[in-house]
Amino acid sequence: MKITELLTSATIKLDVLSTTKNEIIHELVTVLDDAQKLNNKEEYEKAVLAREEQSTTGVGEGIAIPHAKTAAVKIPAIAFGRSKAGIDYQSFDGQDSHLFFMIAASEGANNTHLEALSKLSTLLMRSEIREQLMAAETAEDILQVFNNSEEEESEESTVSLNEKGLVLAVTACPTGIAHTYMAADSLKEKAKELGIPFKVETNGSGGAKNILTSEEIEKAAAIIVAADKQVEMERFNGKHVIEVPVADGIRRPIELLEQAVKQDAPIYRSTGGDKSSESSQKGKGRNGFYKHLMNGVSNMLPFVVGGGILIAISFMFGIHSADPHDPSYNKFAEALNTIGGGNAFGLMIPVLAGFIAMSIADRPGLAPGMVGGFMAAQGGAGFLGGLIAGFLAGYVVVLLKKVFNKLPQSLEGIKPVLLYPLFGILITGLIMFFVINKPCSIFNQYLSHVLNSLGTGNLMLLGIILGGMMAIDMGGPLNKAAFTFGIAMIDAGQYAPHAAVMAGGMVPPLGMALATTIFRNKFTKSEKDAGITCYIMGATFITEGAIPFAAADPARVIPSAVVGSAVAGGLTMLFHIGLRAPHGGIFVIPLVDGNPLLYALAIIIGAFVTAILVGLLKKKVVE
Repeated sequence: MKITELLTSATIKLDVLSTTKNEIIHELVTVLDDAQKLNNKEEYEKAVLAREEQSTTGVGEGIAIPHAKTAAVKIPAIAFGRSKAGIDYQSFDGQDSHLFFMIAASEGANNTHLEALSKLSTLLMRSEIREQLMAAETAEDILQVFNNSEEEESEESTVSLNEKGLVLAVTACPTGIAHTYMAADSLKEKAKELGIPFKVETNGSGGAKNILTSEEIEKAAAIIVAADKQVEMERFNGKHVIEVPVADGIRRPIELLEQAVKQDAPIYRSTGGDKSSESSQKGKGRNGFYKHLMNGVSNMLPFVVGGGILIAISFMFGIHSADPHDPSYNKFAEALNTIGGGNAFGLMIPVLAGFIAMSIADRPGLAPGMVGGFMAAQGGAGFLGGLIAGFLAGYVVVLLKKVFNKLPQSLEGIKPVLLYPLFGILITGLIMFFVINKPCSIFNQYLSHVLNSLGTGNLMLLGIILGGMMAIDMGGPLNKAAFTFGIAMIDAGQYAPHAAVMAGGMVPPLGMALATTIFRNKFTKSEKDAGITCYIMGATFITEGAIPFAAADPARVIPSAVVGSAVAGGLTMLFHIGLRAPHGGIFVIPLVDGNPLLYALAIIIGAFVTAILVGLLKKKVVE
């Protein structure tokens, strides 16, 4: 959606009269109401103020973006106001705000306000855009600034099929939040510098965007697939395809683009209907194993996050409030616990195993994988059993494909609907029943016993290791290994390890945000802009927010981040904090087992340790 579809001349006020935060909110609400965008002016203003109570929407650099999604909005819209004198909006950088964008989204507007918020945040971080908005003399000038900016973006995403050396790319990471877009932006920027015609498709958490067309694929010299999860590969049959982890799209974009232009890559050959690549199916090396594992983890996460948070909320009524035989019993708490624990969490291991198997063997692997995962969950094999079930089912189906490949062509149609599910489920189920479940169950009991018997010193050491792992590669294999271990411990009823994991993951971006605020002379203008975003990414447990800083100065940033994260992880163990919700950042801190203030303190201390170390190690920057 274009910004100018929501922002019109009727919702623009070039020179506001307000001098305080509440006054500017009221003034912009009035602008929206006068433009007949609201059903209820008072209710909408209450919703905006309620959002401000959660955290300020003053994003820094003289910008504030108050917003709310409510039934009080009749027509989704954006109101713009400008104060040349500036207003204290309690912004992250402590500076006055001059440009105000109020986003009004109705309840039936899906993600309208999020899309607009994302676009505005991106455009407004560019200093030339801010300067043009401050210099604009009319409402039409304001609209033209955004029209021109969005036309430039559109031109960048449109490629000419007549140009030689066209390079296409697909980026995808397990969570689809940060790496996906960082890799896409990195490749796009370097392609522009090198004069290479280029288009990139992003497979983010909201689905695939800027999808590559069949005509573009046909004309392309090569395709770069920078992904840590399964992407649709069948469409690239017969083309030169470079397959790398998504981090390579961020770290070495020039090398990948030059390799693509030279067509220095193997030609991809499909395997007859499979959507995953041959290298993924064969699982060669660490990347194959990691890609299959992350495909399972990324599809499992919504069940884990949603279910875990619901379980944690149920404990707000009392730790045993879901038990009908306990004096603290509450019917609503029981419902939350049943939905989160009995249902969402119950699907966690089957989904993990099913999508690991699907990554290996494509769709025929899903059913055997889910059945094997369900058997692991029911048989006490837990998370470890689910992992084994996923890989077992995937390779069983790969073997079945080879065996049944000798059948007559006339029987091709019954393979996916009869032969693969029947024999895949049978073989996987028998191995899980007779071989896997019992040893994994014994191991899980032993691991729980070991964790329960650890003293404070050993627990702190575990917390230090897990916290440090979250910061070493910031979303890479070590980070995901620690995160996966934390989820496995939640499944086993051990909640302390994941508290250390989340604390360690929040520290790197928060630490860099603090460093750019405290030691401003040690960072460039663009780094200080990125630091503002890191406050949000760190608060919401998106470790990848610190990657640009780590990539630019790894020798100083990565050790500082590891030390800060290790400190935070160790302190959470010292404070005996447990976390039942595997994600959520600051929003789930009030729901921890133990003292929420101590947990927040551990994260803050870790972030300041990182910030101070970075500030001491980095040299002053001369712009």
